[in-house]
Amino acid sequence: MFNIVLHEPRIPGNVGTIGRLAFAMNCKLHLIKPYGFGEITEKEVRRAGLDYWFDLEVYEYENIEEFWEKNPLNNRHFFATTKTDKVYFDAKFLPNDYIYFGREDAGLPESIMDKNKAGCVTIPMTNDARSLNIANSVSIIAYEALRQNFSEFK
Repeated sequence: MFNIVLHEPRIPGNVGTIGRLAFAMNCKLHLIKPYGFGEITEKEVRRAGLDYWFDLEVYEYENIEEFWEKNPLNNRHFFATTKTDKVYFDAKFLPNDYIYFGREDAGLPESIMDKNKAGCVTIPMTNDARSLNIANSVSIIAYEALRQNFSEFK
């Protein structure tokens, strides 16, 4: 369906929760190292992902260059960020799109977002909050992508 990309995730419970969501939506989960924790097999990841983790289509990459080597960058790669005014519901998502999310403590690096500025999207907030939890952000944007393409997946 879609490709969820986590760039250098820091919190294993978030990765597990996002993995569970990816499984429920039939999405692929791409994890780009380094992580802010040990291995992806840690119990915190498995606990949040429950028994779905073992059926999830998940891929690991040593760095962003390896990821792009295997998944060439094009205009179907979207970057979730607080550093744009383009709201996610104005983006036109298609099946197999890549939706990136950055580190919980820093977001995506500018060097990545500069690769496709037109693909940068944000989740609007109506007060001075800096950001949302990454698992919530993935849920919001991934389900909007599904909403836009739901008839293809019924």
